[in-house]
Amino acid sequence: MFLIYVDYLNKKTNWKKMKFLIFAFFGGAHLLSLCSGKAIYKNGISKRTFQEIKEEIASYGDVAKAIINLAVYGKAQNRSYERLALLVDTVGPRLSGSKNLEKAIQIMYQNLQQDGLENVHLEPVRIPHWERGEESAVMLEPRIHKIAILGLGSSIGTPPEGITAEVLVVTSFDELQRRASEARGKIVVYNQPYINYSRTVQYRTQGAVEAAKVGAVASLIRSVASLSIYSPHTGIQEYQDGVPKIPTACITVEDAEMMSRMASRGIKIVIQLKMGAKTYPDTDSFNTVAEITGSKYPEQVVLVSGHLDSWDVGQGAMDDGGGAFISWEALSLIKDLGLRPKRTLRLVLWTAEEQGGVGAFQYYQLHKVNISNYSLVMESDTGTFLPTGLQFTGSEKARAIMEEVMSLLQPLNITQVLSHGEGTDINFWIQAGVPGASLLDDLYKYFFFHHSHGDTMTVMDPKQMNVAAAVWAVVSYVVADMEEMLPRS
Repeated sequence: MFLIYVDYLNKKTNWKKMKFLIFAFFGGAHLLSLCSGKAIYKNGISKRTFQEIKEEIASYGDVAKAIINLAVYGKAQNRSYERLALLVDTVGPRLSGSKNLEKAIQIMYQNLQQDGLENVHLEPVRIPHWERGEESAVMLEPRIHKIAILGLGSSIGTPPEGITAEVLVVTSFDELQRRASEARGKIVVYNQPYINYSRTVQYRTQGAVEAAKVGAVASLIRSVASLSIYSPHTGIQEYQDGVPKIPTACITVEDAEMMSRMASRGIKIVIQLKMGAKTYPDTDSFNTVAEITGSKYPEQVVLVSGHLDSWDVGQGAMDDGGGAFISWEALSLIKDLGLRPKRTLRLVLWTAEEQGGVGAFQYYQLHKVNISNYSLVMESDTGTFLPTGLQFTGSEKARAIMEEVMSLLQPLNITQVLSHGEGTDINFWIQAGVPGASLLDDLYKYFFFHHSHGDTMTVMDPKQMNVAAAVWAVVSYVVADMEEMLPRS
């Protein structure tokens, strides 16, 4: 995740008869356009009452139960977990520009075809290529201590002999400014407290720039993590035009706090930092796309997504293998039940999300001409532990509709609709007015493992993934099958 997803046998259930009865019964209540195939609107406003919309959504109760039963208790249980384990055990981490990422994309392209999904294709994009190379940090004074580090994405390297310099420890950008006269020629160590990810991540993304502005030769950032067992957590950082580029890496919470204590006692700290990081020219990659084509309004889209790339540590199982694979699982569940929504359900597995949504931005540029046809964009990129609800961004009328949709998940006791449905890869659409949704999960636990060596299959729980996939499938199917698109502001 930037600031803040992949087979078993597919077997049909005897669902078609029930589906026919439900849709035949409610079909007469839908207001249809005689020519365009879209619902009738007057002056851009639906002529249907909210009570009619509520009744339509309530009619999906049996469909929702069938999806839940298949995903959580039926033949599809644990499928997303097993699919994911096979990919990440086979390929490993999938850094932007790496051979591992491109191997994973080709495997997923084959998997989606074999799963019987429609319009499976790869959309070419250009993405960054950065490699960390060999790296090390050693505290030389007041004692010899090997420091665990992970270079931050897009960082430059050090000279071959490294950088040896005294340390200045600060706890905030404000403190750095107050002590700017002390920073020249030093390695700035940030020991900022963890408040939450969105507030604390600024030290990772901007720490090198702020240190360079006051003459530092390198920066080391306390990992942005809610818990540490001596685990550095990497991530993207950003240089700024007109500011010297200096090497930057993350260190463990433990080492940052130790150096802070040492500095408070007036003890001189000297570190030797060596980093072989290098940026190469942009390279070719792909967003991976598959669909269930809509039966009535195929030009209209509900987009379900996660990102296939990861950082180069751990296995990228949690971030964002889980999100990518429950997104695939959502389409598999719907297909296995013989369902075909009125709108097209489009699965996109993004590339180079970790570098700032690079693949997603190029997808947006290519497809924004059809923005009026996007009913909802969804991204799962904050873990697939046991979900507690749905985060949503959209108009008040759309939110009221989503609250009714989430009520269908009462059998799982997951019905909350909260704000902030944004995600790195779908923000382009949301900012342009398209409703957006993301899975609400245990973020505190998520940041135990985020961007670290600990992001492996051991973190994942198959039963929790089953529930997450069920939520994702019910929401995406119902929104895609309702007679009208979600209203915008």
